[in-house]
Amino acid sequence: MTEKATDLLTLATIEAAAERIKGAVVHTPTMHSITLSEITGAEIWLKFENLQFTAAYKERGALNALLLLTDEQRNKGVIAASAGNHSQGLSYHGRRLGVPVTIVMPRTTPTVKVMQTESVGGNVVLHGETFDDAYAHARTLETQMGLTFVHPFDEPNVAAGQGTVALEMFADAPQLDCIVTPIGGGGLMSGMATVARAQRPDMEVIGVQAELYPSMYARVKGEDLPCGGDSLAEGISVKAPGEFTSKIIAERVDDILLVSEEWLEKSVSLLLQIEKTVVEGAGAAGLAAVLSNPDRFKGKKIGLVLCGGNIDTRLLANVLLRDLARSGRLARLRITLQDRPGALYKVMGAFDDHNVNIIEIYHQRIFTSLPAKGLITDIECEARDREQLDALIAALRKSGYVVSQVELN
Repeated sequence: MTEKATDLLTLATIEAAAERIKGAVVHTPTMHSITLSEITGAEIWLKFENLQFTAAYKERGALNALLLLTDEQRNKGVIAASAGNHSQGLSYHGRRLGVPVTIVMPRTTPTVKVMQTESVGGNVVLHGETFDDAYAHARTLETQMGLTFVHPFDEPNVAAGQGTVALEMFADAPQLDCIVTPIGGGGLMSGMATVARAQRPDMEVIGVQAELYPSMYARVKGEDLPCGGDSLAEGISVKAPGEFTSKIIAERVDDILLVSEEWLEKSVSLLLQIEKTVVEGAGAAGLAAVLSNPDRFKGKKIGLVLCGGNIDTRLLANVLLRDLARSGRLARLRITLQDRPGALYKVMGAFDDHNVNIIEIYHQRIFTSLPAKGLITDIECEARDREQLDALIAALRKSGYVVSQVELN
């Protein structure tokens, strides 16, 4: 008789994993956020998994899988296909335990991720253009070299390790009545939902995916939805969810919500501004779901896992600046002027009157549809808030200027 998926992942296997990995991973803090609670209308507790050594929860499952290897498997080594946090967690703990780790990554993987994985002990093999190419090559090397494949999510021992996040969270914040957890392949959600159903049967268990990659959402709900695009939440940008994890989630998760890129960006920015903590897009997905569904979560006591903090610094800078632009604190105003002495000077006076700081000025005389004596000036500026910016725009228009604001996507 074939074992059911739910028989392979239980509270007992997760508690055993917690005992196994104890002391080798950080028991990260679970803290109440007063400000985020005020903003959302719910009571928000944050589990700071971005404080792990590799800045992500993934090392819990990787370590549990490594500790369950036979001596022969340890000596030969393990292999995985990953361009993300799983590669670093497996490499770090593999080196610590003396287990050789090979990671196959697509050739398109950013150099910084290759270097990070190599710096914690992984032997990186670059192959193919896509993750699917890398995955297929890893399975080939697994057979050729006699290595043990450690899946990033679709494996009971890995999911059991990820479930230890919930054991810690529920012990540290026993008042929780709801968890909102990111889903990519489903390992973290499977483990956490298993603990929730065993320890807190009445708890509401909600998963979150990026709108661009609704793979688990579509699988569980029986829908056919496209998956693709450049998502800020690349850690959960999975086109094909796990077979094992899909069965767990279908049985143990109440619902899955989808969040837009704009809400992901806003959540990354809020967590840095308010909690002074850096999270990647996937790590902010839980907060994004709560912010974008205020009526659904109002008054609930919610646990959110900040599951990772590995975000490119340039990308983080872009996210922060875009959030300032959406809030009205940064703007680019496009103003049509007549090409005559003093025209720009008069416009500067309006900025001075409204105490709006000018950052950059761009003049355009040639590539424009205006008459030869007309010009377009783009002015990037910094205001205190949206109201101050709107007052400046109104004053410019009242003075006869044609003003438009260059909007974000």
